[in-house]
Amino acid sequence: MIAINQLSKEIEVNPASSKTGIYIGVKKSHHCVVIKTILPKLFAFDIEWIPDPEAARRLYGVDISTQQGIENAFHKLWAEGGATEEIPKPFLKLTVSRIVSLCGIYREVDHSGQVTLKLVSLPSDTSNPELCNEKAILQGINRSLSDRHPQLVGFNSARSDLPIIVNRSVVHGLSSYGWAQRPEKPWEGADYFSTHGDYHVDLGPLLGWGYQMPTLHEIATTSGIPGKIDVSGASVADLWLKGDIEAIVNYNEYDAFTTYLLWARVAHFSGLLTQEAYDSEMVLAEALLQTEISNGKAHLEHYLKVWKEIRF
Repeated sequence: MIAINQLSKEIEVNPASSKTGIYIGVKKSHHCVVIKTILPKLFAFDIEWIPDPEAARRLYGVDISTQQGIENAFHKLWAEGGATEEIPKPFLKLTVSRIVSLCGIYREVDHSGQVTLKLVSLPSDTSNPELCNEKAILQGINRSLSDRHPQLVGFNSARSDLPIIVNRSVVHGLSSYGWAQRPEKPWEGADYFSTHGDYHVDLGPLLGWGYQMPTLHEIATTSGIPGKIDVSGASVADLWLKGDIEAIVNYNEYDAFTTYLLWARVAHFSGLLTQEAYDSEMVLAEALLQTEISNGKAHLEHYLKVWKEIRF
């Protein structure tokens, strides 16, 4: 164990656990930039979705009783969304989209300062149709947010990931189990919808507005973090039509790690992580990747390989 004055750093890795722990010093600053604070519980997440065939059936009467009908539903929604030859698959309204995967890195700091990371993936078993159901995914994230109230971190999440959770929960008639309740005053509880609150950090607009906002791939790759590898968001609909939910979740897990690694860089820039603490987060992230690979997630070997090649 190593201790460095007030900014102590102790590394503790348990290969038998899906979690790895690290003790770090987090620098408190009254002049931090971009991100104001790091809460003890944090969830850096990403969501993948597709056109919702059921929405096409209800809105436009598309017959979705066959595989061809489902494909027709996709094309109808894209057409209604303004598809062109140049952009055949436009970004659709979230209300007519269906969530197929939600993945994230859950970071928690205990009372002693120990930080643990855990990979969370929904559906947890892609071979189980019940777990792959959108309603089950939404119930899982709604309950988790209500129970833990983590600080959410995403990329363009204020305009996409968070609203789609709300939209699709409303479509399914689900309760938020309390996480969506807004306090009357900021200090009275978690507020995920406040533009100036601490419970939702959207990294996208922090790095640029409008045309100047980079894509996740652009900012990650230029920062020595893996961006889009092999698959992009545009491929998700095709993978779903082929029934390859596992490939979607694998891709989603890549983006979850990328979002977390980018968050750590922004937090370091903001003065909330010392250099020692930032380095420790990188050690912890690599340990988590190694643990997940040992537990059977072979696709993360490629992510780790790319990260080792490009990081600096």
